[in-house]
Amino acid sequence: MRTPDTSGWTIIVPVKPAAVGKSRLIDVGTDREALARAIALDTITAAAAADRVTRVIVVTDDAGVRAELRRVRSVDVVPEGDTRGLDAAIALGADAAGLGVPRAALLGDVPALRPADLDAALALAASVERGLVPDAEGTGSTFITARAGAVWVSAFGEDSAARHRLLGCTDLAVERGSTLHRDVDTAAQLSEAVALGVGRHTSAVLASAAA
Repeated sequence: MRTPDTSGWTIIVPVKPAAVGKSRLIDVGTDREALARAIALDTITAAAAADRVTRVIVVTDDAGVRAELRRVRSVDVVPEGDTRGLDAAIALGADAAGLGVPRAALLGDVPALRPADLDAALALAASVERGLVPDAEGTGSTFITARAGAVWVSAFGEDSAARHRLLGCTDLAVERGSTLHRDVDTAAQLSEAVALGVGRHTSAVLASAAA
C-alpha cells in the first residue's frame, strides 16, 4: 500500500459546464460561456502554481476545461457525471484525494487569485482542523480546508460562511485585501476582480470583446 503524501495540500475545484455556469454574467459585453471557462481556468492555474499545493483535482464535465487542463501538470480531472450540486461535486474530489492528505475546496470563480495568497491561507489552515475564507461580502465562502484525517464536509451556497462555521470551520486570518476573497458572480464583482488583476485567460476573453 502506498503511503499517503501529507507534504502538501490537495485543492479541489468544482467547475460547472460553461454552458450553464455564471448565468448572471450575461451583460458584460462578451461571450458568457467563454468567460465562465476562462474564469475557471485562471482559478485552477493559480491554485496549481501555489508552493504549498501538491495536487489540484478539478471536478467537471466541461469539455473545454478538460482539454485545456491536459497540458497542466499536477492537475487531475474527475468527471462530475450524474452527480448534482456543488457539495456533491466537491465530495467526489475529496474522495479522489483520499482521507490521508490535507484537502481544501476552492470555488472555480476566483480569477484574480494570486498563488501567494493561497499559500498564505494554507499556512494558516495547517493549525486548524477545518478552515474557512469568506467571500468579499462576508456571507459566502470561497475556500474551506480540512486537515489530513478529517472527514470531509461542506455547505456551499447562500449564507455558506455561517453554515461552514456551524460545521466547525474556523475563519482563517487572511488579509482583508487577499485575492482569495474575490469570487465572481456579477458584473460588479468582475470589475472588482479586474481591478485586482485577473489571469491571462480572463484577460484574453475580455480583451477580445473590447477589440
